[in-house]
Amino acid sequence: MGCFIVPVTEAVVTTAATKILQRRENQAEKNPAERTELFAENKIQFSEKLKWLNNMLWGGSALLCFEHIWHGEVVPYFPFLTAMSDPADAMELFHEMGTVGVSMSILVTAVWAGMVAVSNMLEKKPLAPQPVRGRREP
Repeated sequence: MGCFIVPVTEAVVTTAATKILQRRENQAEKNPAERTELFAENKIQFSEKLKWLNNMLWGGSALLCFEHIWHGEVVPYFPFLTAMSDPADAMELFHEMGTVGVSMSILVTAVWAGMVAVSNMLEKKPLAPQPVRGRREP
């Protein structure tokens, strides 16, 4: 019923954090004295990596919301969630948010953390020189 509310909430928080981090990174790029290793040219900035999480959360939440609209659980009039009209159903809604919604958010965040870990490993790996085509190595 309302499992998409938890990932949407996380998406709102991470979107705000991304905007703040982008502003900080842009200020550091303008002032060479503030540049650190985090802003090296061969690395992807963390705000860009956080955008990956935002896209995953917003996209998944939009699909879940559409699915709930399709099944009539979300309606275009107050209280918007059909479960909120009855107190017994509201408890079921909160239970679903606490179990399914939280577990989905944790899973998406864990997948994103794996993506960031792989990205960081690839950034540390030096680029191997590419052989010139048409030449044979002795």
